[in-house]
Amino acid sequence: MNDTELHNLLETTTTIAVVGCSTHPDKAAHRIPLQLKAAGFHIIPVHPTAKEVIGERAYPRLANIPEPIDLVDIFRPAPECAGIVRQAVATGATAVWLQLGIYSEEARQVAEAAGITYIEDRCLGVDVARLGITKH
Repeated sequence: MNDTELHNLLETTTTIAVVGCSTHPDKAAHRIPLQLKAAGFHIIPVHPTAKEVIGERAYPRLANIPEPIDLVDIFRPAPECAGIVRQAVATGATAVWLQLGIYSEEARQVAEAAGITYIEDRCLGVDVARLGITKH
């Protein structure tokens, strides 16, 4: 995906569900969602046991989120990604983003078959900052 396409995707994205959002402030899966929140995105943490992460209500699964999701940001190991992408498709999300260092051919195939945007091995926080995206 080129910078123009990335910019357009991020400009039209409002709500980001973060699967694997961490309760540990020293982890990227905590810092990046905080950065996205500071940029004005509506962040919905997905965590199996936490009730709240980064000051936002957390949900155990994507299916539990009671509002529309634009983009699903995934901080989980590659073997879990195809299943998460299937859940993202079921929620009506229009894009999935696998964080830096995460690749999954099966997840790519699921996303492409569903016609949703698929990005892997990129840091969403880096691209938001680099492209100057803010929602304020």
